[in-house]
Amino acid sequence: MREPQHPEVSDIRLTAVLAALSDPIRVGVVSQLADNNERGWGELQVPVAKSTLSHHLRVLRDAGITRTRQEGTRCFVVLRRRDLDERFPGLLDTVLTAASIDGVGSDVGLTTSSG
Repeated sequence: MREPQHPEVSDIRLTAVLAALSDPIRVGVVSQLADNNERGWGELQVPVAKSTLSHHLRVLRDAGITRTRQEGTRCFVVLRRRDLDERFPGLLDTVLTAASIDGVGSDVGLTTSSG
């Protein structure tokens, strides 16, 4: 499998970030990654099929919100908080606070195993 492509910080566009964050599942994933810990895809507990989760993670990566890496057959994802805060100060915290208040993405969680 080829290495995923990630936009440079200067290439991250506000419209792409906002579009990516317009989906409740993606907001939930970002909320779960907000602690800045890298997570295996299998740790994300989402109410969608694996193929749909893969699509959501690709949208987040392509928008510059997350960074993905592969290790053997496993894939890992981490929030690009520093890059997003550099490019759009306060945006991520504002979105996550509003999502928490409204319960957006609350059906996304983490499993206790990475299987």
